[in-house]
Amino acid sequence: MTIETILSYTAVAWLAIISPGPAILLALRNGAAFGVRATLWSSLGNITGILMLSATAMLGLGVLLMSSALLFGAVKTLGALYLFYVGLRHLLGRSSVVSPRSEHAADVASFSPGQLYREGFLLAATNPKPILFFTALFPQFVNASAPLLPQFFVLTGIFMALSFSTLLAYASVAGRARALLAKPNFAKWVNRVVGSVFISFGAALLALRRPAA
Repeated sequence: MTIETILSYTAVAWLAIISPGPAILLALRNGAAFGVRATLWSSLGNITGILMLSATAMLGLGVLLMSSALLFGAVKTLGALYLFYVGLRHLLGRSSVVSPRSEHAADVASFSPGQLYREGFLLAATNPKPILFFTALFPQFVNASAPLLPQFFVLTGIFMALSFSTLLAYASVAGRARALLAKPNFAKWVNRVVGSVFISFGAALLALRRPAA
């Protein structure tokens, strides 16, 4: 694997990572509600899910996902249902971007690290898009005549590092704006928008079609 290949892969991966999606929206929410330090946990959960999906794709299960309409539909439906669940919690007031009772971020202790980690992991693990991304992308950058395991760690490690740093950057931006987000009327509308966007992501996921063989 040459330096040129690694740089090309890094550029493509970075463009895919910075595009808006559920993981970024979750980082924005957690950054505003709990601060950047707490967002570390959901970001760790997210990259753990990415590692699992990358390994799945490298083991050839990504090809099975793309070739099996039933399996693809099941994974897609599970991912969409989870996004609907997160969105409805915001719309119904059971989850909030920030606490309307305070101008400061919610106490980190009120939201356990395990829950933050689990939410980030589930958001990544129930989304078939990363599997399709890794399945389609890896063959373009992997040297089939060289050992695969080192290449897997390099490519996956780059993707995980870029994802982790990007999510923390978005969380930092949200954290700086939390005083504005904490205003009751503004917070109410932000929660509605966040809930609606999560539901929109779920609907878009349901509309995602399996690539033609």
